[in-house]
Amino acid sequence: MTKSMTAFAQIERDGVSWEIRSVNQRYLDINFRLPEATRTLEPLLRSLIKSRLTRGKIDCSLRTDEVPGAGNLVLDTMLIRRLAELATQVNDITGDHQQLNALELLKWPGAIREADRNDNSDVIVSMFEQALDQLQLMRGREGAVLAGIIEEKLTRFSQMVQDVREAAPAILAENQGRMLARLAEMKVDADPGRLEQEMVLAAQKADITEELDRLDTHITEVRKTLAEDGTIGRRLDFLMQELNREANTLSSKAIAADSSVQAVDMKVIIEQMREQIQNIE
Repeated sequence: MTKSMTAFAQIERDGVSWEIRSVNQRYLDINFRLPEATRTLEPLLRSLIKSRLTRGKIDCSLRTDEVPGAGNLVLDTMLIRRLAELATQVNDITGDHQQLNALELLKWPGAIREADRNDNSDVIVSMFEQALDQLQLMRGREGAVLAGIIEEKLTRFSQMVQDVREAAPAILAENQGRMLARLAEMKVDADPGRLEQEMVLAAQKADITEELDRLDTHITEVRKTLAEDGTIGRRLDFLMQELNREANTLSSKAIAADSSVQAVDMKVIIEQMREQIQNIE
C-alpha cells in the first residue's frame, strides 16, 4: 500500500499528551522533545519508530501535567537528619544552643530534590505506540490519495504515448513527401538507389518505436510499484527519471511541431507526478 510521509497524530490521556508530526524527507530523521525526567525513554521510543517507518522527518513531542514546582519536590530525609545531628554536635561543642533554622537546612545541596516522575513510563510508551498507529493510518490514507492522483496522470500520459505511436507513421510519410517535393522543385536528377538509402536513413533517425516501447514498459512498472507494500518512493522517483529521459529523446527526434509539443506535454505530466512522489515513503 502506498504511504505518504506527511501525517499528524495526537493522543492525550491520564495527564500525558503525545504529538507526532511527519513530513517528507529523503531519509529517516527523528527528533524528540521530552521532559527531562523522561529522557531515558528516548532510545526505546526511537527504536519503535525505526521498526515501523523508513523515511520522513519525524517530530515527536511529549507533554505531561507534572511541571517543576513545589508540588514535585521531596526531602532527602536521611540527609536532613544527619545535618541536624551535626548541628547539635556543633552546638554542644561551642555551647551556643541556638534554635536550628529549617530554611538553612533546605539550602544545603541535595536537601530537596525533584520527585521521580518516571513511574508512568509504561503509560508513556504505550500511548506513544498508539500515536504511531494513528500516524501510520493517516500516512496510509494520504498515500492512497497520492496513488490515485499519480494513476490519473499516468493514464493521461499513457494515452499521450499511444497518440504519438498512432500518429508516427503519418508524420514520417509526410516528412518523406516533403523531401521528395523539395527535390522535385530543385529539379535534381538523383540516383534512385541513393535516394532510397537517404530516405531509409532519415526514417531510421526519426524512428521512435524503441522509445515508445520503453515508455510503455516504464508505465507498467510504475503501476506495479504503486501496488507494492513497503518503501516505494525512491523507486518511483527513479522511474520518473527514466520516463523523462525517454521524453527528452522523443523531443530530440521530433520532425513535426505536433510531436515536439506532445513531448513537452509529456515532460509536464512527468514533473507533476514527480512532485507527488516526493511525499511517498
